[in-house]
Amino acid sequence: MAAWLLWLIAAGLFAAGEMASLDLVLLMFAGGALGGMSAALLTDSVPVQLAAFVIVSVGLLAVVRPVAKRHLVDRTPEQIDGVQAIVGRTAVVSARVDGDAGQVRMGHDEWSARTQLDGEVYEVGTEVRIVQIEGPIAYVSHT
Repeated sequence: MAAWLLWLIAAGLFAAGEMASLDLVLLMFAGGALGGMSAALLTDSVPVQLAAFVIVSVGLLAVVRPVAKRHLVDRTPEQIDGVQAIVGRTAVVSARVDGDAGQVRMGHDEWSARTQLDGEVYEVGTEVRIVQIEGPIAYVSHT
């Protein structure tokens, strides 16, 4: 079997392992394996391939991993995520919305919706603003 193919398989195995660990270490080793694969395409020398693997892996661990981890883990109180990121966005009514039932579409997502105030009704095609999310229901108001 060709050496470059073995390195490619190793990269895939490291990437698959990363999905289980989510620590960004095995992903850096996958990058190193791709470096080893590149060296294997250029030379048959196993020491050169191993050196490429080690150099690329260490470089990724030293430079890329800290930056990636910081972006994934460190958050400020001002950063919102999850469904709260949807609050304030606009949507289009896809099924008549009143205080009891309805649906709105945001991009490709369809949400169950209710009006924020009793007595409000929005017909299909009306643009509304998401003002609150409670579970699977988006509460909407005028844009």
